Amino acid sequence: MNFDGVLFFPVTPFTESGAVDTDVLAEHVSSRLPFSPGGVFPACGTGEFHALDADEVATVVRTTVATVSGSVPVVAGTGGQLAHARACARSAADAGADALLVLPPYLVSGPIEGTVAYVEAIADASPLPVIVYHRGTSQYTPAAVTRLAENPKVIGFKDGTGDVGLAQSIVLAVRESGRSDFLFFNGLLTAELTQGAYRGLGMPLYSSAAFAMAPGVAREHYRAYTAGDDERRLDILDRFYRPLVRLRDQTPGFGVSLIKAGLRLGGLAVGSVRPPLVDPSAEQLHELERILAVARDIAPDTAA
Repeated sequence: MNFDGVLFFPVTPFTESGAVDTDVLAEHVSSRLPFSPGGVFPACGTGEFHALDADEVATVVRTTVATVSGSVPVVAGTGGQLAHARACARSAADAGADALLVLPPYLVSGPIEGTVAYVEAIADASPLPVIVYHRGTSQYTPAAVTRLAENPKVIGFKDGTGDVGLAQSIVLAVRESGRSDFLFFNGLLTAELTQGAYRGLGMPLYSSAAFAMAPGVAREHYRAYTAGDDERRLDILDRFYRPLVRLRDQTPGFGVSLIKAGLRLGGLAVGSVRPPLVDPSAEQLHELERILAVARDIAPDTAA
């Protein structure tokens, strides 16, 4: 599977009554396609997977697949309680998704054998290949990832912990196993800020929640990153991403809340986040407006 471009994690829009708004979702996804995302990941972290039931996940994935219409890969979120995860895996396959991103199981954590068995059970539920997410209650060892990589349906590893030593060990272990087509992703919050380091680990791909809100500046960063233009890349990080991260770190969950708020500021009626996440205050929205003005200065076509 080829991901040539920024990896786009769309939000899940909600109507005033709280239902998934498929019309706004289709508009959100279609408006980002001209910015050349390398793949679209619906119903994942930025899409509030934690707050969606299985039917809603199916609706989000089905709408996204129809909107993308084969132009780029669609990787659907799954995870949480095992029966829920398996149901989401099956519905994603039925919808025509290309792969699954396996988020951690809900609340509990088991020994590494259980974590591996959890991934294998989800992989067995549908014909789709899976990418594992190293985060929260899913903590993988090099040996566990190497074992999973023996299964051709397990195609990638996404790091969300920031333990670069462990991440490097996992990359090396998979390489030593001979699995040359295995994919590695940086899945940290606002991953642009750490991707320079992750590229050095052998993890060239990264999530971009910011692309959902400010696709022009996210694309400019990606272009500088792939061209090796560190002067341009560091300027974008300093002017846009560092202030965004400072604002994000003020309140837990703002990695999602700010993206939705930025889209609302840009005129797209995506609704609020679902609890336990909260929306920004008026003061925080004012700061977000200032940050988005900088984004438009960097990339005039970066409309939120």
